[in-house]
Amino acid sequence: MPTSFNQSVIDEFRAHEGKVGGPFKDGDLLLLTTTGARSGTEHTTPLGHVRDGGLLLIVGSNLGAAHHPDWYHNLLVHPVVRVEIGSEVFEAIAVPAEGARREELFARFVRDAPGYADYQARTARPLPVVILERAEPDSWEQPREVSTLADKLMEVHTWLRAQLRHVGAEVDAHFAAHAAYDGHGEPPVPRLGLQIRQRCLAFCQSLEFHHTSEDAHLFPGIAHYHPDLADTFGRLGDEHRTIARVQGELAALLADIGAADPQRFRVELDRMSRELNAHLDHEEESLLPLLAEVPWPPSAPPPDTAEGPVT
Repeated sequence: MPTSFNQSVIDEFRAHEGKVGGPFKDGDLLLLTTTGARSGTEHTTPLGHVRDGGLLLIVGSNLGAAHHPDWYHNLLVHPVVRVEIGSEVFEAIAVPAEGARREELFARFVRDAPGYADYQARTARPLPVVILERAEPDSWEQPREVSTLADKLMEVHTWLRAQLRHVGAEVDAHFAAHAAYDGHGEPPVPRLGLQIRQRCLAFCQSLEFHHTSEDAHLFPGIAHYHPDLADTFGRLGDEHRTIARVQGELAALLADIGAADPQRFRVELDRMSRELNAHLDHEEESLLPLLAEVPWPPSAPPPDTAEGPVT
């Protein structure tokens, strides 16, 4: 769809809490915002979607063109996306389905949206089916009230730990499936698979953003009032650089997912998990007492600020 038409749909969607007229009247539409694979800028695309139980599915049809849509290439590089449905906005991890799972979910999609079968008939490429998983703490975790910066730090740490557990569980399942395969029927998805790759990228990119925010804003802000903690922040910064190095090694391992060695990946993941959890423990011990009295979200500045009074 031309960009100008896309924008008109986006504007109407947001103005009417997800309701759009014209060819999309009564359709199941969402807005997907991805980060450009090359540009790093945000791009929003209106897309049809289907729900399958608790799953939220989209398909990279590109109207049956020979190549995947740009948003699909974007989410392979930056798996954390923003989703708008109705008046709801949330972050999600975009995970393409593979093998028999992709076939099953595409058939499910076509039952609700038959036009996608026509798109598939126009092209030799399998239309990718993408599951949008909410980027939230595990459902068994009690929601944590966030009223201080300490609470916010723990919310981020809880999410990071949850993602590590998910990746570890999926790696274990991957090894178990290959160990149990007896040569009959469809073999397990080869190597590590896109699901593990996407979760790893989402985790690494979220951790990098978290550390960058700490180094650029949080630590200097606290150090201004607590110069006696300079050594503590120095050690935390050193740990950030160590973890960034391990992340780089993991990213290099994932660069060619088809050739990634699962055993080496598991060793790297175990090492990274130990180092990360030790770092999060140390960070909480050092920072939580300092942040417990800082309100979150931050209060609005008073009208009479250094920039001059509001008129």
